[in-house]
Amino acid sequence: MSGIRTDTTAAGLRRIVGLVALLNLAYFGVEFAVAVAIGSVSLFADSVDFIEDASVNFLIFTALAWSARQRVRVGMLLSGVLLLPAMATLWALWNKLNVPVPPEPVRLSITGLGAMLVNLSCALMLARYRQQGGSLTKAAFLSARNDVLANIAIVGAALLTALHPSVWPDVVVGFGIAWMNADAASEVWQAARDEHRAMGQQR
Repeated sequence: MSGIRTDTTAAGLRRIVGLVALLNLAYFGVEFAVAVAIGSVSLFADSVDFIEDASVNFLIFTALAWSARQRVRVGMLLSGVLLLPAMATLWALWNKLNVPVPPEPVRLSITGLGAMLVNLSCALMLARYRQQGGSLTKAAFLSARNDVLANIAIVGAALLTALHPSVWPDVVVGFGIAWMNADAASEVWQAARDEHRAMGQQR
């Protein structure tokens, strides 16, 4: 019976990460288009994070069929992938500070709310499986959870920009998103290292 439950759990997890990957890929297009249109650093950072999340979940979808040792290696690789949005955001921040024009707050807030709904749905779907699949699933859950917090901050930045037009709320939130991705990368790396160490002790 335990083998059947394990197979069912693995199949359920694969379905969830596949769905999460598709949702992230779809909203990337929406958010990136708006980010370019209104010149928002925070939306740009979040859109890059959406395409990164889609890649992570597609990779997890494939890696779940691999051995435990192979999954640990992929977990270490994902810790590096999670750093990509942070680096892209730093590039966008540099460009924004050279042209300090505040983003349009209405579209910023609406797009941020849409992103929050997508990420909250993904986080809730992944929450029940976050202890399954080791560092791989931990990477997906942490990313979705951080994205919800980032989207709340984006909406807050939009409200501040509407009240007091300035480039800084958008810039600060963009930098915060970069920091959260770097922190998540560190957590995933540590989880993968712990799994690798545990497998070495079992020999």
